[in-house]
Amino acid sequence: MSTRSMQILKTDVLVVGGGTGGTAAAIQAARRGVSTIVVSEFSWLGGMLTSAGVSAPDGNELAAFQTGIWGAFLKELQQRQPEGLDNAWASFFTYDPRVGADIFADWVAKLPNLTWIQAQTPLEVLKEGDRVIGVRFADFTIFAKITLDGTELGDLLALGDIPHRWGWEFQTEWGEPSAPIAPNTLTKTYPVQAPTWVVVLQDFGKTGLAPKIPAPPHYDRAKFTQAWADHGAEAFLDYGRLPGNRFMINWPIAGNDYGEGVERLIGSTAERSQFLQEALWHTQGFAHFIQTELGHFGLAEEIFPVSTTLGGNAYALHPYYRESRRLAGLATVREQDLLPKGQVAPLPISTTAQGCEIAENSCQSIAIGNYVNDHHYPSGDISLQPKSIRWGGRWTGTPFTIPYGALVPQVTDGFLACEKNISVSHIANGATRLQPVVLGIGQAAGMAAVLCVEQACQPRELSVRSLQNALLEDPIAPAAIIPFFNLTPNHPDWLYWQHYYLNAPEAYPSSGNCPIRTLPHPSAAPPNFSGTFHRHAEQDYTIVLENFCEPNQVKEEWALVTLKPEVDQQLSQHEHGDAISIFGSINFSGRWILVDSVFPSAPAYKG
Repeated sequence: MSTRSMQILKTDVLVVGGGTGGTAAAIQAARRGVSTIVVSEFSWLGGMLTSAGVSAPDGNELAAFQTGIWGAFLKELQQRQPEGLDNAWASFFTYDPRVGADIFADWVAKLPNLTWIQAQTPLEVLKEGDRVIGVRFADFTIFAKITLDGTELGDLLALGDIPHRWGWEFQTEWGEPSAPIAPNTLTKTYPVQAPTWVVVLQDFGKTGLAPKIPAPPHYDRAKFTQAWADHGAEAFLDYGRLPGNRFMINWPIAGNDYGEGVERLIGSTAERSQFLQEALWHTQGFAHFIQTELGHFGLAEEIFPVSTTLGGNAYALHPYYRESRRLAGLATVREQDLLPKGQVAPLPISTTAQGCEIAENSCQSIAIGNYVNDHHYPSGDISLQPKSIRWGGRWTGTPFTIPYGALVPQVTDGFLACEKNISVSHIANGATRLQPVVLGIGQAAGMAAVLCVEQACQPRELSVRSLQNALLEDPIAPAAIIPFFNLTPNHPDWLYWQHYYLNAPEAYPSSGNCPIRTLPHPSAAPPNFSGTFHRHAEQDYTIVLENFCEPNQVKEEWALVTLKPEVDQQLSQHEHGDAISIFGSINFSGRWILVDSVFPSAPAYKG
């Protein structure tokens, strides 16, 4: 829907911005039954997951963490993409961004109480005292009971003069162990993490048919010469391999991260436009370099719905923003709130999160994440406290929770944050910014907005327990509040243990494992691989295949990895040298077999 005449619209919930969190918030609010409007700048909803082209999401990959709208999104992807999702080595879930955009559009179309307005950006936040009452756009004004900021850069925070942060905090602020002691060259040069303008390339084969990618203005080949020096060209491309012999290019090492003068993103319109043009040219330069060096790779055809100023539809609609303005909320997530004691960050976050000593209700969990703390600066990596473990035969991040107060302003009423713009430190943003976490934040914000409408209260007055219950018991996409490694959402006791630890957070086990017996699910398929199990170290397994079910492919060694707790348990109990039969799928990019089922030790399976 679009409109060009001046109008006054009224709604219960208004979501401004169609980013990852904003999309989830609008869908959740409308599913609950209230009138909802979402206004997006672009013709696709989903933000990072779709219009920014990051169709290789990170984090919340384990089966136990695939809950809520994130879990539902994965299920839809699996049904709609016949080639499967395990194509790259950077993520277990890579997909054509058009498929992701279709899923969100279809979900919205099924909700008669959700109005989607495209191609509009906010111009003014309307307030009565300290309460947000609506937002003005070029051709209409929308009044709402609750307004949510789902923009990529936290635009409503600035327009509404809502206290917020931009840039680094130092150790004197919150005592974060990885925060710098004082300003330095890095903090001055890159106040926030570098965005990336994603491009999708296609392998045209060695036929010379790949359309030429011209060099952009001010092209400097030297910026890219070390891009795959440590990995090799094939592994570099397989990082973001998509179905259809396409490749998502989102590469930090001498690649298309761009942060020069990044503060211009929150400057004047002209300054922001200048930065965006430079970022796009930088990616064009990288694509040109890849084609020049590797020969048969060109811009993928007809991926995104609108071509950029460079022409073609292979460049994302906007950059992948890793950081935005960040709300000054009732609670602030800091680095130490994410770090594990054992294998998980402890519960409740209210014992540590900044601000919770004066607003305890706001510090209860409303979303979960588990990604490592990952920061992107063109100058290279920075030293951060470790927050990862080996699980399922590979490295994964340790789980943490997001408190409700990180969505709620300290003073302003009628407003919630629902994107990367929550109340979080610059350091902690490296873990909270990932796509599945932001979907969870958006879902929680949308549900909170509805409950505020239903209960005729402000976000700071909302009972967080009512929000937690609503998320856990949502009939369409129930979302986890407490993270467990070994308790998947389809387990009959899942809801019981979620409520148990909400009532007794001090009993939350540092292992992240619920006191249940994890039983293997019967496999619907026979084993398709068999061989000799090799244990190289704790959570480091391979299989030497005896039969690959294809001629001339024998005695190959592949890593064994899994996302399922029952398979993780079975693999951990096997001894080095055991005969093993499994059902799983090969990932040629990562050189692993993603194991779905393990069968009792038996003679080698003959395919």
